Amino acid sequence: MTDRTHLLRQPIEELGFSVPWADGAIPVPAPGRRTVVRGTLATVGLAAVPTAVQGAQPASVGVDYAAVTAAHRRLYWTVAPAQLHPAVAQHARLGWYLLPETAGQALAAALAESLLLAGRIEFFDLQQPSTAADTFVQALQAAGEADDALLGSAILAHSAFVPGWGGRRDEAVDRMVAARTYARRGAAGAQFLAWLDAVEAECETRCGHTRTALHLIGHAEDVLAAGPEQPTPPWMDWFSPERLAVFKGNTQLRASHLPQARTTLLQVLEKLPADADKQRTVVLGDLASVEAAAGNPDEACAYAGRALDQLALTWYATGMERVRDVRRELAPWQHQQCVRDLDDRLYDWSTTLSALQR
Repeated sequence: MTDRTHLLRQPIEELGFSVPWADGAIPVPAPGRRTVVRGTLATVGLAAVPTAVQGAQPASVGVDYAAVTAAHRRLYWTVAPAQLHPAVAQHARLGWYLLPETAGQALAAALAESLLLAGRIEFFDLQQPSTAADTFVQALQAAGEADDALLGSAILAHSAFVPGWGGRRDEAVDRMVAARTYARRGAAGAQFLAWLDAVEAECETRCGHTRTALHLIGHAEDVLAAGPEQPTPPWMDWFSPERLAVFKGNTQLRASHLPQARTTLLQVLEKLPADADKQRTVVLGDLASVEAAAGNPDEACAYAGRALDQLALTWYATGMERVRDVRRELAPWQHQQCVRDLDDRLYDWSTTLSALQR
């Protein structure tokens, strides 16, 4: 790799990325020194990687490194993000150091997955979109070294959340075009393609284009129904038909289709697997918003309380954001006892201190 056009066949800045290296060039994972100034690798103090001999490490290093990456992937669903993120970041630091010393593509792919996980934690759990954006660029660099088009597509789609949630629709669309291009190169299966529709739908929803978003979700449902399904890579453990329904319910809510949203969200609440604690907080928060919009403050507070119960067990910043949205929507009933009770829970000592610490 010699320049920034290698991965995307166009300058990376044209997709709205802020290149997280001091000289504006993506560092080359080859013998030599590389400077990193932002993103996950910067959070663990990685300023440079010393000169190394290509292929100096045995082939088993890539296998062992990938095993730890897979363990972190499973831990994500239950371990507190503030505790897991430092471990993932240090693991990425180790991978970045080992990359010039390891022959083959296994370690590069595992490093890309590790950096993708770090970026997801930063964006969804820690609410650090700027850091996540830089980490996604680092992940894309590693995916390019692995020549893994499907992993590159997943990273690009995740990176679209950053401008999408910020209301920058054009940037999000550009990144989704790139993500779909890489998915095509990687011969993506139906579930992966449906997830891309869901990501784009959420970005469109956040930008106020709910009609477009509902069309995309309908297309995703058709894709899943039509199949045939290609095996999804093991690292794609964040999507399922139930999680597509979570996207759908939120979009119906934002489109003010309240009866449809209520039905969708209640159905998905029953179908979510036992380990989907983070998604459960989002669904409960959206159900609370449905009831608030329908003028039912008691029901809204009840769902918000259940979301807080779940958040006490498994923290998820996106879920807490939903609850806080509900509280703002309950402003017309703020003197009712149910809303005051909700405030007591939202602003008790432990919740307030935890929010500040996170």
